[in-house]
Amino acid sequence: MSETREHTEHTACPGSGTDGRHLVAVLALPGFPPFELGIPSRVFGSAVGEDGKGLYEVVVCTADGAPVLSDSGFTLQPAAGPEALAAADTVIVPPTHAMPELALGGPLPPAVAAAIARIRPGTRLVSICTGSYVLAAAGLLDDRPATTHWNLAREFRRAYPRVRIDEDVLFVDDGDVLTSAGVSAGVDLCLHMIRRDHGVAVTNRAARMCVVPPWRDGGQAQYIDRPVPEPTVATTTATRAWALERLAEPVTLGELAAHARMSLRTFTRRFRDEVGMTPVQWLTAQRLELARHLLESSDLPVDLVAHRAGFGSANSLRQHMRSTLGVSPIAYRRTFQPASA
Repeated sequence: MSETREHTEHTACPGSGTDGRHLVAVLALPGFPPFELGIPSRVFGSAVGEDGKGLYEVVVCTADGAPVLSDSGFTLQPAAGPEALAAADTVIVPPTHAMPELALGGPLPPAVAAAIARIRPGTRLVSICTGSYVLAAAGLLDDRPATTHWNLAREFRRAYPRVRIDEDVLFVDDGDVLTSAGVSAGVDLCLHMIRRDHGVAVTNRAARMCVVPPWRDGGQAQYIDRPVPEPTVATTTATRAWALERLAEPVTLGELAAHARMSLRTFTRRFRDEVGMTPVQWLTAQRLELARHLLESSDLPVDLVAHRAGFGSANSLRQHMRSTLGVSPIAYRRTFQPASA
């Protein structure tokens, strides 16, 4: 899981956008899918501070400033050209379905290569789904962990053997370069970046505005060949809601299965089918999420945070945070509450 370890440092402020906001440039390439292109504008546009003011400025641009045709038959008139890439704090590359040469490891079109070359060193680089091909073709993923859509992983490895591709995760955060799998994983990654920049409370508000779950761990498996249960088949949804109300308690796997009225074996299998991880992994992740929220938003001692989040002891919380986030509870709190540390 080291490849999906999160980086908790804040993005440098003030940003390059209007009123010092963090400037996100989204590069629209020919053959772009509209849904994926719209993800950054929708998610980052929903991130606001306690005063209700937006924290990001999102600009959609093209490599030469000219309109581009989507894969749905309409043309996009961009707000900017490559100058937006040069000014941006974060550059996001959604997928394109009009550059088949990249699937063979071919070069980027000259205009696209020139536009990407204008990106400043230190800019956060992000790809959604097959936007990873663009970053790889530019040499920006060489010798780094990354992901893309699971169905294209074998092709990607052949084309870009220097990239350490992992098709079994939703997204990979490698610090200044982040990559996501297909479609909804792009939403997960954008929310992850908001949390990395501004914490859980801002992320939760943005997620509520978008009516999406606020958190799916990057190391969670991509949903591959996972059938939708029949309407008559019992699910674990109610049991998950029940468990979330009891995170401070030592809830056992047997208690979860009993609440769902299933055998241990059936419950565990169905839980994995629905959530993509084991019940124990999910419960630990939810407790860690609660601990992060308490560390960010309160001055509770670490011992009490650990107790309320169900870890039992500060030492247990420290071990889980170091394993998952690479930082201690005190260091994590210092990131979001510098004056309290």
